[in-house]
Amino acid sequence: MNLQGKYKVIENRALNSRSMLMRLAGDTSVFSAPGQFVNVAVPGLTLRRPISVADYSDGELTLIYDIVGRGTKIMSEAREGFSFDLLTGLGNGFDTDVDSSHPLLLGGGVGCAPLLGLAKRLMEAGKHPAVVLGFNSSDRVIMPEMFRELGFETLVATVDGSVGVRGFVTDAIPLLSSAPDYFYACGPMPMLRALSTGLDIPGEVSLEARMGCGFGACVCCSLETTKGAKRICLEGPVFKKDELIWK
Repeated sequence: MNLQGKYKVIENRALNSRSMLMRLAGDTSVFSAPGQFVNVAVPGLTLRRPISVADYSDGELTLIYDIVGRGTKIMSEAREGFSFDLLTGLGNGFDTDVDSSHPLLLGGGVGCAPLLGLAKRLMEAGKHPAVVLGFNSSDRVIMPEMFRELGFETLVATVDGSVGVRGFVTDAIPLLSSAPDYFYACGPMPMLRALSTGLDIPGEVSLEARMGCGFGACVCCSLETTKGAKRICLEGPVFKKDELIWK
């Protein structure tokens, strides 16, 4: 079930030179799982912008997004009290009911965003995930303190070694205090490919794609899986790793 409505900005602030955090007030009743997304109507532009939801609660949702083009630039300039038209509750999210004693959350860049809500739902389910976040450099790091404040073991990896472990998220995994038995991941496609093909444990990944409608009608975000053609916006954006075909 999806919902269209007006959502009022109650906070919109920079996390670094490129990443923003926006909190919005509005109806969140249609959200059913962490990892779902919204489609934001940006004033003056035709196509909506799909943005993953970092977290949601009763009457409030949090978006964390990068400024990468005209649409997100306009979003970043919205002030408190401005209202955006949103399509909400889109896509299928992460499965928090899997049999796992030591789940691992892996985020790359702004792909860290949906892992925050996932971490909270896993905690509510009695699980205590570890978290590994990867970035190119220290000036791009976002969100580690948000996970640490929840009490989760959280490691940071940077490609240039300017903070945390030098390298990629895969280089930090061996440093965790407990070996993971299941993983959840969101980030760049090369990272998701490396995790899906390199980790000998089950898991699921959230994909990013250019979208038109955001709810399956235009079929522009279709991909071939082991179970046939799937739309990232509707059957995804989260898929079990074994469903994906890595070329």
